[in-house]
Amino acid sequence: MATESRVALVTGGIGGIGTAICQRLAQIGHRVVACYYPPEKDLAEAWQAARAAEGLDIPIIGADVSSFEDSARMIGEVKGQYGPVEILVNCAGITRDKTFKRMDEGSWAAVISTNLNSAFNVTRPIWDDMLERGFGRIINISSVNGQRGQFGQTNYSAAKAGLHGFTMALAQEGAAKGITVNTISPGYVETAMTAAMRDDVREAIIATVPMRRMAKPEEIAAVVGFLAADEAAYITGANIPINGGLFIH
Repeated sequence: MATESRVALVTGGIGGIGTAICQRLAQIGHRVVACYYPPEKDLAEAWQAARAAEGLDIPIIGADVSSFEDSARMIGEVKGQYGPVEILVNCAGITRDKTFKRMDEGSWAAVISTNLNSAFNVTRPIWDDMLERGFGRIINISSVNGQRGQFGQTNYSAAKAGLHGFTMALAQEGAAKGITVNTISPGYVETAMTAAMRDDVREAIIATVPMRRMAKPEEIAAVVGFLAADEAAYITGANIPINGGLFIH
């Protein structure tokens, strides 16, 4: 897929899905920067070394994406070192699962801040550059649970549903300026987190998926690579499900 090499920033870049996205974008020739949560600096440095062992030179940068000020500082540093961000993947996310009866304000606020507010915090500082350059690719990683809801995840489901609302509105503002904004909504994905589940829990989840397996992170990353490409210029405001038939709408 021929495409120009561009500066790409991936928040949540050292996570399971984020890693595959960084690898994919780097492999197709983009200058990728992976954002990590600052307390995970040691983990991020080990991650960077692992990528280097794969032959991928991927810089890392710490930022608390739930903070507008820290996000703006990060964007400024990336722009200063590598140039304006042309591809942004908002992949940062956490869970604080509880039934609504037990949901406390802290668990609600943490998930909304990290999973939804971060999209504004990180996108806003790059938006003017994208408008000025007449090019941009913004890809927001949502979830099947933002489409269908999930027991014990009012905070997560609300944040992920809100992320696509953000996508649809911003897509309309960027459409005439060469900027596309799209959502990807994965179902269950094979990551370290799902691999750590008890076998019976994991098998019960897989039994609900028509394809009878979880997604590979690389399958999510492949769609990110496609949406980031120059050839995908006419796709905007879309929500692309990657869930093995778990939810069809």
